[in-house]
Amino acid sequence: MTLLLLHVLVVVVALLHILLRRHRQPESRAAWMLMVLALPYVGALAYLLVGQTSVGRARIERMREAQQSLPSLDAASGWEAVRASGEVLGDRERLFRVGASISGYAAVSGNRAQLMADSDAAIEAMVAAIDAAKQHVHLMFYIWLDDHNGRRMAQALIRAAGRGVACRAMIDDLGSRDFQKTATWRALKKAGVLTRRALPVGIPLLRMLRGRIDLRDHRKILVIDNRVTFCGSQNCADPAFLPKARFAPWVDVVMRVEGPVVRQNQHLFACDWMGNGGDDIAALLGEPLEEPGPGFVAQVIGTGPTYRDSAMPELFQTLIYAARRELLITTPYYVPVPGVQAALCAAANRGVKVGIIFPARNDDFAVGAASRSYYEELLQAGVSIHEFQPGLLHAKTLTLDGEICLIGSANMDRRSFDLNYENNILLCDVETTAALHARQLEFLAQSRAVTLEDVRGWSALRRIWNNTLAILGPVL
Repeated sequence: MTLLLLHVLVVVVALLHILLRRHRQPESRAAWMLMVLALPYVGALAYLLVGQTSVGRARIERMREAQQSLPSLDAASGWEAVRASGEVLGDRERLFRVGASISGYAAVSGNRAQLMADSDAAIEAMVAAIDAAKQHVHLMFYIWLDDHNGRRMAQALIRAAGRGVACRAMIDDLGSRDFQKTATWRALKKAGVLTRRALPVGIPLLRMLRGRIDLRDHRKILVIDNRVTFCGSQNCADPAFLPKARFAPWVDVVMRVEGPVVRQNQHLFACDWMGNGGDDIAALLGEPLEEPGPGFVAQVIGTGPTYRDSAMPELFQTLIYAARRELLITTPYYVPVPGVQAALCAAANRGVKVGIIFPARNDDFAVGAASRSYYEELLQAGVSIHEFQPGLLHAKTLTLDGEICLIGSANMDRRSFDLNYENNILLCDVETTAALHARQLEFLAQSRAVTLEDVRGWSALRRIWNNTLAILGPVL
């Protein structure tokens, strides 16, 4: 009788918690409830450990305190002169309003960007920018490897610190766990580079009891002298990406950006740095802006588990519904919420030329299989699907009607939607969008088209596999 009461108590408490939890998609609640009913103790334990999107109350409080202690960018000298008006953007202004509602950064004019040729060229440009730094270098990577590019970046920071530049380097504690054990990481500290680990894990079992261990800082940020920033999908690593070399080369897209939007990336870095125990760098955000020159409108959009719920999928849906002629997307991981899938199908059904490029071989077998469970509906609506053949296409890009583009760290999957801290830049510029679109077309030329006949020809076993793994998508 006691065991029966304990069983009922565990199940009922778990089910009530699932039903009472805020900001949950219905399919996510249903998936978790099914798991608890089918496997009561395993399901309840799994929900306790990974069923909630919280980094822990203490961390949430530290991050919010850090954010509140930073000066508003609108209050800094010169910001009124660079705020983009509705006259400049026309009806596209509404897209930037969504971004502003997420992380508070206004659309600003006077920006310039250069698309890096490839991953090695991106690291080379970052190293050159660090070597030219005069005041400070701020760097954040989800993954930093002790390979050729990783050591090049470290040596550039050591050189900068040696000539008196204030250098701050932050890595995600889980994504870069091996790098922390290397002589290169120790050399950075010895040279005077200030270092921090984002979201430190500590003792895993204890960490799980205070907050999810797999909520990570997935951002990739480099800011130099309040003047230059880099944004894209690039981790600090060689394209060979040795931990998962059989999927290589990893193909990324990065932009070098100058202009007022750089200060927004600085603000985002400061939130991360100070929220993870780093020193106070708020004064850098209050420095007057340089006189703005000619350039396009851009906006930094930061998301994460301590930001507004469903922010990233809302941004994607807004951009997709805004498409009038053409929408082309690259993403390595596609496990969408229903609204994103519906938006893509709706765009194609109303005559927009919609295309998505995925990697043919995914380093995450579960995500790769789950992604393919969505192919048939997309193809039926008229979305073209291509799979990149030469390596793992890791780029996260979106181009819209030849004038709007989004680049950054966010994938179109549940992790980027709910669990990870991400950084992206949304911009409105025909020339920059054309350059990014041309790069997407290069990827398209190296990809194989997936047809509706291909998908309908899959075996029953493959369909069962894909659809079964797709069911796990909402269990986050």
